[in-house]
Parts: sequence; C-alpha cells; structure tokens
Amino acid sequence: MKIVIIGGVAGGASAATRARRLCESAEIVLIERGPDVSFANCGMPYFVGGEIKDRAKMVVVTPERLRTRYKLDVRTQCSAESIDRGHKRVRLRDLASGREYDETYDKLILAPGAAPIRPPLPGIDLPAVYTLRNLADMDRIKAAIDRGAKSAVVVGAGFIGLEMVENFVHRGVTTTLVELQDQVLPPLDREMTTPIVQALAAKQVNVRLSDSVVAINETPFGMQVVLKSGEAIATELVILGVGVRPENRLAVEAGLDVGPRGGIRVSESMQTSDPDIYAVGDAVETRDFRSGQPTQTPLAGPANRQGRIAADHACGRPSKFRGTQGTAIVGLFGRTAALTGASEKVLQREQRAYRKVYVHPAHHAGYYPGAEAMTIKLLFDPGDGRVLGAQAVGGAGVDKRIDVLALAIQAKLTVYDLEEVELAYAPQYGSAKDPINMVGFVAAGLLRGDHPQLDVTSILALPPEQRPFLLDVRASDEFAAGHLPGAINISVDELRGRLDELPRDRPLAVYCQVGMRGYLATRILIQSGFNVSNISGGYKSYQLAFPGGAS
Repeated sequence: MKIVIIGGVAGGASAATRARRLCESAEIVLIERGPDVSFANCGMPYFVGGEIKDRAKMVVVTPERLRTRYKLDVRTQCSAESIDRGHKRVRLRDLASGREYDETYDKLILAPGAAPIRPPLPGIDLPAVYTLRNLADMDRIKAAIDRGAKSAVVVGAGFIGLEMVENFVHRGVTTTLVELQDQVLPPLDREMTTPIVQALAAKQVNVRLSDSVVAINETPFGMQVVLKSGEAIATELVILGVGVRPENRLAVEAGLDVGPRGGIRVSESMQTSDPDIYAVGDAVETRDFRSGQPTQTPLAGPANRQGRIAADHACGRPSKFRGTQGTAIVGLFGRTAALTGASEKVLQREQRAYRKVYVHPAHHAGYYPGAEAMTIKLLFDPGDGRVLGAQAVGGAGVDKRIDVLALAIQAKLTVYDLEEVELAYAPQYGSAKDPINMVGFVAAGLLRGDHPQLDVTSILALPPEQRPFLLDVRASDEFAAGHLPGAINISVDELRGRLDELPRDRPLAVYCQVGMRGYLATRILIQSGFNVSNISGGYKSYQLAFPGGAS
C-alpha cells in the first residue's frame, strides 16, 4: 500500500508516523511545502520573546530523523499542485528546481493547515506587516525586534495575538492591541475576560476594542496604522492575528466537498467525499462533540488525534473522531484564561436552554501560603444538569480545573457528578472541597431549589423600579468600599435579628463577595418566608461584568 500525505506539522506528521507503526511494509510519502516538516508552532511567540532561547528546540523532529527512524520518504520544499482523483495521483512541484512530476497513491491524506487571514487593506503587503504561521515568519519577526524595533501594533486579540503582545512586552516593545469585537479573547464570554484586560492595562498595553484597522501607511518615520475610529498609531511593525482560513485549494479543485466556511468535510473516520482521500487538522470541518453541529477548530490537539485516526482507517483499523469541544488555554502576564465546550453566547445563539453559575475559589487551601484566586463559570442543562461548557480565569490551577471539566463534558457528566468527583488533595495543591466540587455544589443546589439564583447582568439590565430589593450581606467596611447600585447593607451575622427591616411584598436579591454568605442568607430568608434569590458569584461577578461600575 502507498500512502501520500500532503502537509506535515501536527496532523500530517502524526498520520505519517502512526501509519508506519501500523504498517511496516507501506510506502509512505510525506510532502511538505516548507523546509520544516514538524515544528512547535504553538511555541513560536515564546521564541520571539526570548522565553525559548534555543531555536533548535522549535524543531520537533527533523526530516532526517523521519527518514531514518520511520522509513518515510520525506520531501520538503515540495508543493502539491493538483489531485487527479480518477487516476489516483498527485501533481508535485519541487520548489528548488521547478520540476513537476506525478506521484500515485492508494490512500491520500490532506493536512494543508490553515493560512492567516490578510484583510484587503491599503498597506497590508508592506514589508513590516507580518503574520505568524511558520518558523520563517517567526525568524523575521524576531529579527525585527533584535534590530531594535520598539513599537508594535497587534491586530486581533485572540490567543495568538495575546501571546505576541506578552512577548513583545517582555522584549521592551511598546504595544497596541486592536480588536474588532468589544472584548479580548472572543471565544470566551465577555465578563470572563475582565482580568485579562486588567493584566494588559497593568503592563501599559494600549488596548483598542470595538475598533479595526482601515489602512497601513508608510511615513518618513516608520509606519502608521489608521483605525476606523480615526486614531492613527505610529509603529515599526504590525502583526496580523485576525484569524485563519482553511488551505482548501487542492480539495476544492479536486471536487471534494467543503463547508460554507471552507473547511474540508470529513466523516468520523476523517474520510472526505472521496473514500480514498482523508483530511485532517486546521483545514477540515468536523463535528462539535456537544451539539453535533459542523465546526472548524484549528487546535493542535484535535489535529494530532485526527492524523492518527486517518492513518488507522487508511491501514484498515476502524477508528473514529468523536468531535471537538474547543478546549483551549492561554497565559498572559501570570494570568490564565481557559475554556471548554459551549460559551454562553453560543448557547444563546443556538437558543438552547441552560443555567449558569460562578464560583471564585482559591486554587489551593487558603491557609497554605501562595493561594491564588480564580473564577469558574459553569454552563449546564437546566433539566438533567449535564455540563455544557465551562470557562475559568485566574492564576495557578486554572489549567487543572478546565481539564477536569473538559473530561466531564466528554464523559457526559452532570453537576451532580461534579459534587462527588474525588480529586487529589494536599493543601499546596487544592482543597478538601476542590473548586470542581464547589462549582458542582452551587450548580446542583440551584437545580434542587436550595438557593434560587439570579445573574447580576440580568438584574442591572432592568429599570431601577423593576429590580428586586438588593441586599448586601457583607460587613459594613466591605459595603463602604463598593457595592451594587441601590443596595442596602445588613451583615449576614445580623440578618436574623433584622428581618423586619426587609420588605415581604417584593422579591429580594442578596449577595456577598463571592457567594457563600449570600447562600447562607438565602437559606435564612427562604425559611423565614421571603421571596429571595442569591446573586451568582456575588460582588466579584459584578466587578467582572461591570469593571467600570454600573448604574
């Protein structure tokens, strides 16, 4: 059997090595347009920033190693020009010599990846406007910084954009971040990104939200980035991080099915509409694990798994991709933001019923030195409590919790299961009631009716005369330092003796700092005959949703 693989890096290289492990007798040809067949693309911003110092570490495996250890026919600097499905052959071009020739296949695996989007703007092709896709791009950006560039504009506040911002700041580069949407990290819900915006501000990054680039001009002093708002920003280099589009030319010209956003359509076994052609990685349209709907998720983890599955199936082993849930994480100046499954805005777009809760625990026992705060937002089915999605932001420990919640989604666990999850505990690693247990307690209690909850955003969206009676049950000094507009203060410790000060003819909404005292107050008031709900996540959730305050 002869397997031809077009594209290396995560999907293609994984497919090639997996196929060799399964079939020693197969002829396996790996075609890569660039000079590096497998490199650490997720590490590139950190090489630019100097966190990774040895460039050799960026090469995961060399073509020579693939040839000797895996007996692969690796051809770098080689471009696939077209696919002849009828004769099962691929037209290839050697980029060094220009020679074109045909290569036959029994099975073909496409792993062309995705290309950075370059909007059709004036000045977009100027030499100092960069994208970051491969090691050559990385080298050019690093060389510009090494030559002394001291200012940069990063366009796009997604994962790559934020990583570039962090590393530019580490190199002493004055940085402006421009994002079309009204938040950084658009896959997350807006309130969960507040700590990231605060971290950017603390490092003097100029953040321009709800704005976009309309032109890039050359001036006698460098470049000028012109924004839709009218602002003009002087800079020495521009990084485009506004998204990627699937490299689907080969597939489209070969008549393979593609989705509306250009992703190559594949089956659970990664087969395209031609059963002898597979596709994997950033170029494909797969299935959302939770909803079953088509999706495109350009992430390294799914690409690696898809490469293995395509190789399995091509070698006669039944194997299926279960779908993706978009689990992702980013670090920025000591802060971490992560998500898995559906966000609230996705669920709203789907018109899918859900409930949500917020918790604000420390990442390990508070009495042990070094405890760092985090916020977890959990989205779940209001009927059976099945976990639909989660987001977390904070310091240490965010990665651990999002991984547990990602597995909970894959295992179709409920919030009742989260109450019972048994995780490793010692005071320097967690708490006897882990944050995972805590978010389960809160969500399950809500569904059981133990403590009705309201969302602070929904409350403050109402006209003041329609809002519930707001009761702050923190201590008086906490209340004086800041509180929800219109709230009155009765400490939870005084509440039982001051019930006659509260109205019984209107709903009450109670809150504390993070939710625990509000929960206790809710239990007291429910059992005293009041119509009361707890504000999920307390004053901390208000600060995330309204960092500048609200009226």
